[in-house]
Amino acid sequence: MSRIVFNNVSLKLRIYKDQGLTIKEAFVNMFKKSRYSENKHDLWVLKNINIEINKGDRLGIIGLNGAGKSTFLKLISKIYTPTEGTIDVSGKVVPLIELGAGFNPELTGRENIYLNGAILGFTKKQMQEIESKIIDFSELNEFIDMPIKYYSTGMYGRLAFAVATEVDADILLIDEIFAGGDVNFIDKAVKRMNNLIDNANIVVMVSHSLDLIKEMCNRCIVIGNHAIMYDGTPDNSINFYLNHCKDGSI
Repeated sequence: MSRIVFNNVSLKLRIYKDQGLTIKEAFVNMFKKSRYSENKHDLWVLKNINIEINKGDRLGIIGLNGAGKSTFLKLISKIYTPTEGTIDVSGKVVPLIELGAGFNPELTGRENIYLNGAILGFTKKQMQEIESKIIDFSELNEFIDMPIKYYSTGMYGRLAFAVATEVDADILLIDEIFAGGDVNFIDKAVKRMNNLIDNANIVVMVSHSLDLIKEMCNRCIVIGNHAIMYDGTPDNSINFYLNHCKDGSI
């Protein structure tokens, strides 16, 4: 049975202040321990998160920029490991997060299909079975054997979307998905997304579009001040969020 359980989960990230240093300055600072330690600090992104997400949940996540919404998805997909606590995930996870992040610009579109498939845990044989579907959906047939460094932004986005959404998911993670391309491509991309959401056991969606959260979700959490501030129906959660945005307590 598909399920996600956060047990007292906290995540701490190390932040470095001197991100504008030259290579030479960074190298010198490595030997100046006192200054080097002063230029970094630990930041708790999320603290003491407890939540259970079950089959049938279409969970929306809302909050201000930097609240930890995308981080929440990355914890589920194991991009990040909790500093404290545990996360139990039952079911096949497909993260639609930073589409195309694993692409190699020197490889062709076809080669990147197999590269991304391997990253997602699929065998070469499995990818061979869906290769033609991915290419047809992306509408890149005549460009598929061209290195993707020559692709336009729209072409890149279409291929990334086609690869990521050709697989079935028990648990679907969505983070502000944008499908590049013309009106016809966007229309069929939306239809595919709706089909994926309908067929997934669990959907967890981050979006700044409150109307989309109302339309697609049956449950919504508000993340703020490093914690889950509210968990309820989309309407109630959105009202809570807007009210607390006004009074500055989120």
